[in-house]
Amino acid sequence: MECKYFGECGSCRYYEEGYEGQLNTKLERVREMFAPFYSETIACFTSEHEHYRSRSEFKIWHVGDAVHYAMNALQGKGVVLIDACPMVSIPIAALMPKLLEKITQYEIDKKLFGADFLSSQDGKVLVTLIYHKRLDDVWREKARKISEELGIEIIGRSRKQKLVLRNDFIVETLHVNGRAYYFEQIENSFTQPNAKVNEKMLGWALKQFDGIGGDLLELYCGAGNFTIPLASKFDKILATEISKSSINAAKINMKLNGIENIEFVRMSAQEFAQALDGVREFRRMKDIDIDAYALQSLFVDPPRSGMDENTCKFASRFENILYISCNPQTLLADLKRLGSAYKVVSMAVFDQFPYTEHLEMGVRLKRVK
Repeated sequence: MECKYFGECGSCRYYEEGYEGQLNTKLERVREMFAPFYSETIACFTSEHEHYRSRSEFKIWHVGDAVHYAMNALQGKGVVLIDACPMVSIPIAALMPKLLEKITQYEIDKKLFGADFLSSQDGKVLVTLIYHKRLDDVWREKARKISEELGIEIIGRSRKQKLVLRNDFIVETLHVNGRAYYFEQIENSFTQPNAKVNEKMLGWALKQFDGIGGDLLELYCGAGNFTIPLASKFDKILATEISKSSINAAKINMKLNGIENIEFVRMSAQEFAQALDGVREFRRMKDIDIDAYALQSLFVDPPRSGMDENTCKFASRFENILYISCNPQTLLADLKRLGSAYKVVSMAVFDQFPYTEHLEMGVRLKRVK
């Protein structure tokens, strides 16, 4: 990736040795970290070298009457003004200068301090404009014109205010093993930032469950990114997530894909363990017959903090565990918690975040004791 802001912008930090160099550095670190658990070859799934991010956030910086995009400086002091970003998707990259021109033309740049972008692989874009002032009907009408002229979705946000002109989501299409999956991606909620690598992650995850069958429990299911494709591998899936908006999106996504063998329930991992063991009763579970599930396999994709000790203890009752992690450090800690009762059958890395220290990982575990 060629970027004239390398060495100044704090978004990309590893660039001196190019894409392959930064990836090899991360791979070597991971191999060393996980050597006590896995000595085989770690599968590696690469990213596009540029235009790979379908989700991005920029500051809006005012210099006199002009507005600019800005990112935090690499050394943590001040900002770097930018006029382009080669890591964002092609639709976002093409839109960025046009959007600044329009918000200046329609004079809705006053008190604007942030712009968040969300794009799909087929070119749809949603933009959230964030302000230090309350938005009114005048703003709404001007923003509506920009939305129509640029062919994008626009949302306005300020403190305790959210104005949706038309939709607060876009529909993404992911292609996995020759099948298209459709996902409603909601503004200001978590989505995988690298769509192409996400497709590779899904393909790898599906392969790990070949020939296992039965029923699956999923914790931290989000909006169903993994749940929806995994439905083809199991008789039934019971999926939990603490976020109400994510559960609502997951149910919509299940319908978008014509899938009927998933039950989504809004519960934390700890609450579900209590429900499964009969420790507590939850009204959210009143229509779900837990006893009808033969849960021998577990899928988890926790936040960066990983699973806590109690959740690891709960996970240890399952025969098969597939763990997707966005933080190798907490994954390592959780593997230590699970202990010698499990063998690592396969391991993979997914370069979701090129030119940064971050690396997504996948581990399949099988109980041996």
